[in-house]
Amino acid sequence: MSLSLCQNNITKACALRKSLPLYAITDRRWLGDKPLAQAVKEALLGGVTMIQLREKNLDADRFLLEAQRIKALCHAFNVPFIVNDNIGIALACDADGVHIGQQDMAVKEARALLGPNKILGVSAKTTAQALAAENDGADYLGVGAVFPTDSKADASEISHDELQRICTAVSIPVVAIGGINEKNISKLQHSSISGAAVISAIFAAPDIRAAATRLRQRLSALLTKTALTIAGSDASGGAGIQADLKTMLACGVYGMSAITALTAQNTTGVASVSPSTPDFLSAQLDSIFDDIFPDAVKTGMVFSAPLIAVIAGRLRQRQAKNIVVDPVMVATSGARLLSTDAITALKEQLFPLATLITPNLKETEALTGLSITNKADMETAARKLQAAYGCNVLCKGGHRPTDADDLLYTADGPLWLPGRRVDNPNTHGTGCTLSAAIAAHLAKGYSLPQAVQAAKDYLTGALTAGLNLGHGAGPLHHGWQLCKFP
Repeated sequence: MSLSLCQNNITKACALRKSLPLYAITDRRWLGDKPLAQAVKEALLGGVTMIQLREKNLDADRFLLEAQRIKALCHAFNVPFIVNDNIGIALACDADGVHIGQQDMAVKEARALLGPNKILGVSAKTTAQALAAENDGADYLGVGAVFPTDSKADASEISHDELQRICTAVSIPVVAIGGINEKNISKLQHSSISGAAVISAIFAAPDIRAAATRLRQRLSALLTKTALTIAGSDASGGAGIQADLKTMLACGVYGMSAITALTAQNTTGVASVSPSTPDFLSAQLDSIFDDIFPDAVKTGMVFSAPLIAVIAGRLRQRQAKNIVVDPVMVATSGARLLSTDAITALKEQLFPLATLITPNLKETEALTGLSITNKADMETAARKLQAAYGCNVLCKGGHRPTDADDLLYTADGPLWLPGRRVDNPNTHGTGCTLSAAIAAHLAKGYSLPQAVQAAKDYLTGALTAGLNLGHGAGPLHHGWQLCKFP
């Protein structure tokens, strides 16, 4: 696959996940005399995030006319429009995509007809079907029926254990479908779904808009993900746990923190550091894991070998997942943030637990003993780290003079992720922000390349916003998507 095509696929997947939480599938049998377009508009006003037009009894001309009408409505609300099981109609009206079942057209054939840019959804009931669909080009899966349903006569139920197995097995998003309504949707709480597809719970409701609004509210609570940052505190708010928590919120997850050290620092430098005791750090971690188990974890400034031993021990004991290790060694101001004895502990104890480590070029050189002057050197160094510790490596190119291209190195080899260099000297906390954003997107179920790309996009926006505070290397605008400062 070419680099540009791979990049397009990652960007497409990131956008798709945002459109899946409340997926409404039309069924005019529930509408009585109400026109379908009116019902769809009410659903969109209620907060539906994707619409699928399912029509089994219309002739081709009427189907196309209806598709054009519903597509226009969806696009007025910036909501993707999907056609069920009719690629001809989908192409004729330029729909955003198609959804097919196991008994419909082969997934490979559908992908070939649609091309790479359209959305392709596929129904699946088993892990084998899900993996095959992903391999053949599906962008998302509709999995069910998760509850008894009258909407499809042939819709047999699957267990919630099988639903979770499918979510775990694939890297594309999974939408639960079948019999979902306001009363039972909470039973999907501990699955890893990206959304719920509903039919009668919306279109059979006497007030479609109100029903959609209530379902959207329940899904917002259901789909809330959590992330934990284990790092130092930055008194000026630009880096450390302050940056991490702001980033996590901006990226749509609930953030928690365990503090490894207090620092007296600002944009000009670090004046003083007061580390947590191992016992107190352990107590913080236990308090979090005992109550709100994080969907992802990131580590930043871990300071010393004893604290690293506590962190590694707790992460192993609690079987933490989606661990992002930012090997913070030196602050943007140049202050050293990791004691010499801790570097060995970091490599030996935390790296093997990590889903991803995120060293910048200077840190990569320190960790490998290699000199890095070009992209080939980055690949050599990243390969060395991946082979030594068995973790994925994001070798960050932010210190390169001409671009901001990052290298993601996994067991499958290198993947370059291009980045736009932003002319902004205020870079305090960029490494913390990027790693926190990656953890946040991993918590939301993104694949690793998708999570890294989404995090890069967020960081680019935070830099581009041009916040200018302090007398040194100032902080980023972590809330650039949410508000603009005067």
